[in-house]
Amino acid sequence: QVQLVESGGGLVQAGGSLRLSCVASIGIFNFNVMGWYRQAPGKQRELVATIDKGRTTNYADSVKGRFTVSKDNAKNTVWMEMNSLKPEDTAVYYCNAQIWAINYWGQGTQVTVSS
Repeated sequence: QVQLVESGGGLVQAGGSLRLSCVASIGIFNFNVMGWYRQAPGKQRELVATIDKGRTTNYADSVKGRFTVSKDNAKNTVWMEMNSLKPEDTAVYYCNAQIWAINYWGQGTQVTVSS
């Protein structure tokens, strides 16, 4: 059973920074793509950032230039550095890992940005 455990969420003022971590129970080299999604109250879950086996990254337009996704295969960990946070970044952030057609999800971590 694959488990993904997120941490690093919290309450921060607008303009502040947070670093989210996602630790996998198996070697992350197994995954084709890993990344972060978020879901705000009353909204659908949306893609925030992904990183693939070759370390190619992809970002939602709303976070480009502010968020950075990275990984360390040796630590089975994916991070997302979030800078210049805005109130509209408030959401539950979920770690995602994909192996072929199978998606795995973490339990989510709350990020709240106050104005």
